[in-house]
Amino acid sequence: MAVYKRRVQPKKFERTTYGPEHYESIASTALENSINHLNAAYSKKLAGAEGAVEFRDQGVYTYDNHGKRYLDCLGGYGIFNVGHRHPRVIEAVRAQLDQVCLHSQDLLNPWAAHLASQLAAVAPGDLQYSFFCNSGTEAVEGAIKLARLSTGKTEIISTKNAYHGVSMGALSATGRDVFRKPFEPLLNGFKHVQFGDIEALEAAITKDTAAVILEPIQGEGGINVPPVGYLRKVRQLTRKHKVLLILDEVQTGLGRTGRMFACEHEGVVPDIMCLAKALGGGVMPIGAFMASKKIWKALEPNPSIHNSTFGGNPLACTAASATLEVLMEEHLPARSAVMGNYFMRRLNELKESYPEYVADVRGRGLLIGFEFQTQSCREEVQAELWHRGVLVAGTMNANRTIRIEPPLIITESQINFMVDTLEGIFADRRAAEAKKARKRSKKRA
Repeated sequence: MAVYKRRVQPKKFERTTYGPEHYESIASTALENSINHLNAAYSKKLAGAEGAVEFRDQGVYTYDNHGKRYLDCLGGYGIFNVGHRHPRVIEAVRAQLDQVCLHSQDLLNPWAAHLASQLAAVAPGDLQYSFFCNSGTEAVEGAIKLARLSTGKTEIISTKNAYHGVSMGALSATGRDVFRKPFEPLLNGFKHVQFGDIEALEAAITKDTAAVILEPIQGEGGINVPPVGYLRKVRQLTRKHKVLLILDEVQTGLGRTGRMFACEHEGVVPDIMCLAKALGGGVMPIGAFMASKKIWKALEPNPSIHNSTFGGNPLACTAASATLEVLMEEHLPARSAVMGNYFMRRLNELKESYPEYVADVRGRGLLIGFEFQTQSCREEVQAELWHRGVLVAGTMNANRTIRIEPPLIITESQINFMVDTLEGIFADRRAAEAKKARKRSKKRA
């Protein structure tokens, strides 16, 4: 009997040497490796087409491997509240590397305990206990589980166009079919009502409702700010019906909207609050959900019923602790309010000057939505901003809107650069369209 051997090309494992020279080397193969080993869609990404690799970052700027500088008005979708590589956060993490990196799980973790006490000190109302995880999605998962465990009920009410993450529980709360439908059936018991509609919310509450989960301002939904008083009415409604209120402050928290937490604008204290993104200072990934002592009691009989191997590790908690201190000592929430007002004023001037392109400007603090008249206009202008050295991104649930989420340390002159760049794009666009119109008019004549 003949035996046929298939020739197998041996795989190559590249040994890594660490340092600036090696980073430059792997930057040169980043696009190829991204296409072949992450996702082929990287070939269609603007940065991929240009061969631009994020090479270094500092403050409000990021630099690619060609030496081009970008003003970061995207902020990693909200993670760089204290800026890129804040020296205080970097120094804290470097110092902890010489002590304990990941904890053994069995002995007490002093950094997790210290950070939890700091969060309790700055959190609204009676929020006292924290569970640490690695992302906003994980924080939402834990919050949903805690709400069900605490109440013994199963229904969760969320809102249309909400974005709470893409794991199965968080995805069940997310309010857009493009993310949900490919993975259905999702978890039972989730309802979605119109954001900002208090009557629709009350009509959806039943005897089986465990909690309402909301973003104080919808992020991926298009930076949607609810009517004044909406959060306060939701809080009153949930108390009336003995339903828990979960606030997803993953994107709005930690100074982004001009207060440490967005719920503080209306004096609202949730039963459970979710944090992540900026909590790690743009240096380490960390998420958390917090609750009052009364709600947390549900976890006391079996503290391991919800757990995380890497959640609350010393390096991440060190970064988060330093981040909280930077936010407070540099008064960054207040700075966000001042700079946000200035940014919005400049952007509204553009809206008045270029109504054919700009449909709306909305937001709070340095969480700003800039809505275009058409999706194609948004895509073209966003790409041109990139070419002219400004980073922004669209919102996933609103395809005509770009988010503007710069580090909270952004200056007035840097805001002027962004707005002036945007105005230059609009002026060039208007001139080009006028030129085309004149050509068409001559042809008709």
